Amino acid sequence: MLPPSRREFRDIYIIFELMESDLHQVIKANDDLSPEHFQFFFYQLLRGMKYMHAANVFHRDLKPKNILANADCKLKICDFGLSRVSFNDTPSAIFWTDYVATRWYRAPELCGSFFSKYTPAIDIWSIGCIFAEMLTGRPLFPGKNVVHQLDLMTDLLGTPSEESIFETKKLDDIWET
Repeated sequence: MLPPSRREFRDIYIIFELMESDLHQVIKANDDLSPEHFQFFFYQLLRGMKYMHAANVFHRDLKPKNILANADCKLKICDFGLSRVSFNDTPSAIFWTDYVATRWYRAPELCGSFFSKYTPAIDIWSIGCIFAEMLTGRPLFPGKNVVHQLDLMTDLLGTPSEESIFETKKLDDIWET
């Protein structure tokens, strides 16, 4: 069905083949996943992100429920509601909306107002959190709120050095000019 005119074109529908489940259900239901399963899942996620990022698309809400799965262990990334395109004539670090990503899979630079711009690295952080959840069967950073989220991150990863924080702030200031 085509819209009557280009100006009235507002919606895009993406149709996938049937995917019986999502990665969240696969993680919860399968205790017998082999290392090969994990490797295949991780490979597919990274290939999907490479494809999207090569097209300058940031997903911005990767989580196990937004990754569909079928009986052949094939994955499809879905729910592009928060996705955005970064056009080539803009800086590599982009400022969009404050709300991005489900908290448990949100990169630290998005947990608060100390970094106003971000890169495709936010999607890579989410994939790392998803991979850890695949291996352990539970979320890596199940924060109850943003402060608790940051506490969990620093408990596992350590507190960033003052130099790192300063460099991040310096980059943020450069991108604002």
